[in-house]
Amino acid sequence: MAAHENIAVDPTLTDLYKDLHRHPELGFQEHRTAGIVAHRLQASGFDVTTGVAVTGTVGVLRNGSGPTALLRADMDALPVEEDTGLDYASTATTTDRSGTSVPVDHACGHDLHTTCLLGAAAALAADRASWTGTLLVVFQPAEELGEGAQAMVDDGLYDRFPTPDVVLGQHVAPLPAGKIAGHPGASYAGSDSLRVLLVGRGAHGSMPEASIDPVVMAAETVLRLQAVISREIPSTATAVLTVGSIHAGDAANVIPGEAELQLNIRSYDTGVRRRILDGIERVVRGEAATAGATDEPTITEIERFPVVVNDPAALGTTLDAFAKWLGPDNILDPGAGAGSEDVGILATSAGAPLSYWLLGGTDPSLFTTGDMSDPALLTVPSNHSPHYAPVIQPTLANGITALVTAVRTWLPPS
Repeated sequence: MAAHENIAVDPTLTDLYKDLHRHPELGFQEHRTAGIVAHRLQASGFDVTTGVAVTGTVGVLRNGSGPTALLRADMDALPVEEDTGLDYASTATTTDRSGTSVPVDHACGHDLHTTCLLGAAAALAADRASWTGTLLVVFQPAEELGEGAQAMVDDGLYDRFPTPDVVLGQHVAPLPAGKIAGHPGASYAGSDSLRVLLVGRGAHGSMPEASIDPVVMAAETVLRLQAVISREIPSTATAVLTVGSIHAGDAANVIPGEAELQLNIRSYDTGVRRRILDGIERVVRGEAATAGATDEPTITEIERFPVVVNDPAALGTTLDAFAKWLGPDNILDPGAGAGSEDVGILATSAGAPLSYWLLGGTDPSLFTTGDMSDPALLTVPSNHSPHYAPVIQPTLANGITALVTAVRTWLPPS
């Protein structure tokens, strides 16, 4: 493959991408998307299994002896109201797991991931002379919930299908289209989201002496939690603690009985993570005791993502192939990112190396230097924003070509 040469893209894939974007589905609700995926994989000659971990779809294509490569795409969307102004923007709503009606938007680009993998699967099936071995394509549900990869493993992914020798995948990012980025080692942070319930004693607002005020307790807790990172974690370690939600009461003149906090931590080291979690528990229980609360606070895990670790040698092999295709100046190292992903579970559960990269998906004209120092990285819409939507081309063609290139690198013809 010559430099800057993309494989031919099926023109129907642009329409497919727009269709998936118009019809987003939340985690474990991706029934329509999974049906489309299964139909297209079957048409390409894959052995297809649906309903893996509720809505996951797996395709297997054997092409002679050789290793097995797993390619993964996530399919779920976010409870976000889209504000892109695109003529194919989502106006969908659905009911989430709590029974609440919410807007839905592919604000993280999983519709693009799905389309790229379907395009790559079809291209590889049509050109079996260019690779040898077994291709395992995994369309995963519920990445945004941090549950989909583990659910597929728990549903017998590697008992029912070949165990891969390498796990390959990509995520569209607010980098210039035409750039690919990857970082060896710990690449994406582990994430823990927690719900903290502080229990006080309610009273009329005119009689605070009769209360144990959970609002004050929550305020003190929020402030004290900030010191867990700044005063208990080594300055050489990278960690984040964010209190993203606080709720207590419904009236100005009533002291409520409870206050709820939702918080999130990001870390790369298991020891640092443990220290943060221990610090959170100590602060929460300490502030409750200081306030004189008679009921113990509760701390409940909402979701958890493990650290994503790229195998340095495996990622290097893949990026070297990309450099021959795109040119070395278009391959970037973004450093370790604070975002979280569950793709690493598919690799660690198989005992296989992971090679996972970022696919540039933003209009290149918005950038000046086009590298990781570009100030536009702080201003262009990013994943999870209601304004986020990748430019379809050349992103779609690049994403398909990247996956095909990676497979041909890891499953070379005999």
